Amino acid sequence: MNRILPTRVLLLSCILVSCLNPGTLLAEGAAGTPTSETPDVPRDGQHDFDFNIGTWKTHIRRLLHPLAGSNDWVELDGIVTVRKFLGGRAQLEEIEADGSTGHFEGLTLFLYNALAHQWGQYFANSAVGILNPPAIGEFKNGRGEFFDQETFNDRAILVRMVWSDITPDSHHLEQSFSADGGRTWEANFIATLTRETETGKKSEISSRQPSEMPDGAHDFDFNFGVWKTHITRLQHPLTDSNSWVDYDGTSDVSKIWNGKASLFELEATGPAGHIEGVGLRLYNPKSHQWSLNWASSRDGVIGKPMVGEFLDGQGQFYDQEDFQGRTILDRNGFSDIKPDSSRFEQAFSDDGGKNWETNWIMTFTR
Repeated sequence: MNRILPTRVLLLSCILVSCLNPGTLLAEGAAGTPTSETPDVPRDGQHDFDFNIGTWKTHIRRLLHPLAGSNDWVELDGIVTVRKFLGGRAQLEEIEADGSTGHFEGLTLFLYNALAHQWGQYFANSAVGILNPPAIGEFKNGRGEFFDQETFNDRAILVRMVWSDITPDSHHLEQSFSADGGRTWEANFIATLTRETETGKKSEISSRQPSEMPDGAHDFDFNFGVWKTHITRLQHPLTDSNSWVDYDGTSDVSKIWNGKASLFELEATGPAGHIEGVGLRLYNPKSHQWSLNWASSRDGVIGKPMVGEFLDGQGQFYDQEDFQGRTILDRNGFSDIKPDSSRFEQAFSDDGGKNWETNWIMTFTR
């Protein structure tokens, strides 16, 4: 849980999950014979956030005017719910809180990068519907420290998130800003969380009902649920190739923020290997557009978002990215939408959108 304060393709083409084994420690030589110095093997931290799973009461203190010499704090109380997926290598945390400054609703997507042995925390506020850059870090000796660089009041600053005082039924989170490269830090967001012990208790804080939500916020409602998923993928895009491979698997799409966001979990297997990943879709109530954010379980890193909207029952989403050393356009499309089926296509263009080559097709059936 983080950032009340202000503060990145659905590139599904061929992200294959592989099992990466840490380097094997060098065996000791014969007795009395010195061996080469063994390099440090990074600790496997994929379970470091297991303590966070569950439902929590949270008390928040927030500094209204950071980096301004202010001591004007406000307090909020709310509920935090956290669930894991991708075998524990990812978590979704949802928060709702109320205080004297009003109602707050947000989420944090936690993703473990098995290559770097680090976690990324990606925060979004429902009032904006944009995923912030991640705070990246790890746990050492029961304390987690996560950092990123952001712009605040038109200046570049450092942001630090610290998880501490971790017990089975409580923990502490503190966000701080630094305007001097990390020499000094000012805390501006402090949360104390205690486990909710009443089984099945609902949050006392009510979200806006779906009927009160802005136009476009229901566009992905058709996609909620569990789907059989067939994937056809072009192996070598933008090379005039016609070599396709097939995968079959399951997609699970769950509702967040009464539908203003959704979590898309994909797992599929085929002759070319295994695909596993997660997509987070966020509705921006100001632009009336959606952003589609995707990460493979292999590296746990969110790429650039695809941004777009639905018109006449079809969704079109675009971004610009690098592919094989060249800048291209990427398009995601949702079509043939029915109660029990739909279709997704990804296409690339290397001529500014004049021509498009489809390289990824998914068909969903209930």
